[in-house]
Amino acid sequence: MGKALENNKEVYRLQGLSCTSCAAKFERNIRDIQTVDDVQLNFGASKLTVVGEATIEQLEKAGAFDGIKVFPERQRIVEEKIPFWQKKENRNTLISLFFLILGYVSTYSMGADHLSTILLFAVSILIGGLSIFKEGFKNLVKLQFDIKTLMTIAIIGAAIIGEWSEGAVVVFLFALSEALESYSMDKARQSIRSLMDIAPKKALVRRNEKEMELDVEDIELGDILIIKPGQKLAMDGEVVKGQSSINQAAITGESIPVLKTIGDEVFAGTINEEGSLEIKVTKRVEDTTIAKIIHLVEEAQAERAPSQAFVDKFAKYYTPAIMAIALLIAVVPPLFMGADWTDWIYRGLALLVVGCPCALVISTPVAIVTAIGNAAKKGVLIKGGIHLEEAGRLKVIAFDKTGTLTKGTPEVTDVYVITDLNENEVLGISMAIEKFSQHPLASAIIRHAEEKGILSTEYKAEDFQSITGKGAKAVVKGQEYYIGSPKLFEEMANLTPSVSENIKELQMQGKTVMLLGTEKNVLGLIAVADQLRDNSADVIQKLSEIGIKKTIMLTGDNQAAGQAIGKKLGLTEVKAELLPQEKLQSIKKLKEQHGNVAMVGDGVNDAPALATATIGIAMGGAGTDTALETADIALMADDLNKLPYTIQLSRRTLGIIKQNIAFALGLKVLALILIVPGWLTLWLAIFADMGATLIVVLNSLRLIRVKE
Repeated sequence: MGKALENNKEVYRLQGLSCTSCAAKFERNIRDIQTVDDVQLNFGASKLTVVGEATIEQLEKAGAFDGIKVFPERQRIVEEKIPFWQKKENRNTLISLFFLILGYVSTYSMGADHLSTILLFAVSILIGGLSIFKEGFKNLVKLQFDIKTLMTIAIIGAAIIGEWSEGAVVVFLFALSEALESYSMDKARQSIRSLMDIAPKKALVRRNEKEMELDVEDIELGDILIIKPGQKLAMDGEVVKGQSSINQAAITGESIPVLKTIGDEVFAGTINEEGSLEIKVTKRVEDTTIAKIIHLVEEAQAERAPSQAFVDKFAKYYTPAIMAIALLIAVVPPLFMGADWTDWIYRGLALLVVGCPCALVISTPVAIVTAIGNAAKKGVLIKGGIHLEEAGRLKVIAFDKTGTLTKGTPEVTDVYVITDLNENEVLGISMAIEKFSQHPLASAIIRHAEEKGILSTEYKAEDFQSITGKGAKAVVKGQEYYIGSPKLFEEMANLTPSVSENIKELQMQGKTVMLLGTEKNVLGLIAVADQLRDNSADVIQKLSEIGIKKTIMLTGDNQAAGQAIGKKLGLTEVKAELLPQEKLQSIKKLKEQHGNVAMVGDGVNDAPALATATIGIAMGGAGTDTALETADIALMADDLNKLPYTIQLSRRTLGIIKQNIAFALGLKVLALILIVPGWLTLWLAIFADMGATLIVVLNSLRLIRVKE
């Protein structure tokens, strides 16, 4: 069954989706189509997923009330850039304003009760509010109470009690606030649209010795892309010819171009700076890194953040409650206290207008959409509003060592010669034996020897034998040599006090020591260490400055090496000699002690710990599927500097959401207080509501400006 449904799933892009209540209504209308099994609407990304059978005509009919246009996901939407005032609804708002002004002119010249005055206000109400009334009446019949229902009741009420001018002002202000809300949501959505436009839609391809220009959808795995200097890459792939610097800012947020040579991985949407390249396509268009980023950003915007879920629940009970209170205010004083009907009906209508939860409902999604879009442009992928909010509450961050705080590639730091051999001979013999080994430490020794200009033709090893967990032995130039850990030599030969002292000293500095020698004597020591990333210490410093209480390193390395690195970086705590399972236990313990804990790792061996932490943050999301899938936040560039920025952005977002909710509810409370002495006019009520919506939207758009 699940499989069949999956096959019957269609994804569409939407144009013209203007407000959250319209989105909810559109979704309800689609659910009413008999052949539709399920529907999901992502307001932030303007995206619709339909399970079941539905034609585009049926879907557009369901959204006709808001002029929603529906396009299959694969079809490229050409966005018409319609100026703000040329949209039909915005034009109507302007015409409504024109008649509103004429109405006030007539009030002063003819008097408020003159027929021409009333007619001018009525025309203003009809032009500005026709679409509102149509919806409002339909909803009223179905007993669905949304903002348009409330507005319709309020305006009809205003007309009945003769407040034509108030009704016209209310309609104009409401239409204006709707237009501005839709404009601001478009602005927030542009961050995703700009991501979609990053990769070219066509590319020059060589297939079967023929060159042709193809749409990216028609490019197959194994095709060769021909990329000239200055061109953007259309697909992910591997360089098979040429070398060039590639600007990867679009994917990783890093502005410094990276040199790519044969065998290197490259990404769609990046720019070839100088040389010509030939690239073998390794991923289909829907699987490219940029496609995954877009998909994840859209999913992130659809996922409800905790504050959004709270607001939605609140609005659900709040709207009927406001309607009940408005009814009581309009009816109780005139019925039981002999008060004036006109006066109290007016107050009830004003309460109805001011009670509308518009600003409240939009307070969270606009902020979240804006922040996630901003982060994606900077090369930080946040996979949901919930993770964005959690990151703002972090007090403890745990780091993996290798590949996260360090570069992950060991380098030779010291070579000590103990006998009459020279340094080059110690390195040459070690290199010859290590040529047979797969260990990272072996590659460090080989690299160092080659850098010193030692030729592998000079030193050849024969009869190589691995000694499990301890080292290896082989014959070089007729003599049998051993290379391995201090443990290996402690078992064979007696280590002199001075050699033991040297080993201890190097280990205290966080280095791994390898010994070269014969069965009887140690001939030399080689110290190897994983080099710290250049910015690790700065990042730890920044994190403590922005109020992270604890930074902990979790490593499988030995205690001495771990402590040495911890000291260098200024970490609060180091836990060393941990197996992956123990890393997991450490994260669980930290969560019990501190609540919110983030784990930062490179995504491959840290997957269990990343998944267990409150927030898993993966380094180098570009190109590593594991990191993109397991983590809640991926730093697309291999750059720790993005971590303080992400936490700052999260905190700013949390702050702005709180401000938004406070604004939205605060203005309502203030307006409710004004009802008691009868100071709340209808137009003041809509002004309070519109003001709250505008403040919330503009406040949220400030998140576009958060910098690193």
